[in-house]
Amino acid sequence: MIRNAVIAGILGALFAAAGFAADIDGHWDGSMSTPNGDFQIGFNFKADGAKLTGSVEFPNGSIPIEEGKVEGDHISFKTHFQDSEVTHEGTVSGDTIQLHVEGPWGKSDMTLKRAKEKKTSSRLAPWLRPRQRVAA
Repeated sequence: MIRNAVIAGILGALFAAAGFAADIDGHWDGSMSTPNGDFQIGFNFKADGAKLTGSVEFPNGSIPIEEGKVEGDHISFKTHFQDSEVTHEGTVSGDTIQLHVEGPWGKSDMTLKRAKEKKTSSRLAPWLRPRQRVAA
């Protein structure tokens, strides 16, 4: 009896913790300041439980996220740029992520915003609808 109550309590705590995980899936946009000026940077995130995967998009390509973790509203991951490791740690708050980045150039902070999804209409214009054939 007590054993069942303990198991139920543990399972309840695990499900509650999963429920409090940040909603991070999707595309996030930000910019990074460099001595050569600011440039746009994008992040694609996908959380699977406590595991975070995805990529970082630069103007010249993208690189995969490694060792990604999600713990409540906190995220962390690493990337490799040329021969250097870059660490990222951030806090998710709604549609914003405050991200702290540390790499060979030093430390920097950036704010990421969730990209708005493009809405598509499921209704086709009349001239695009498939024609119905009438049996003769």
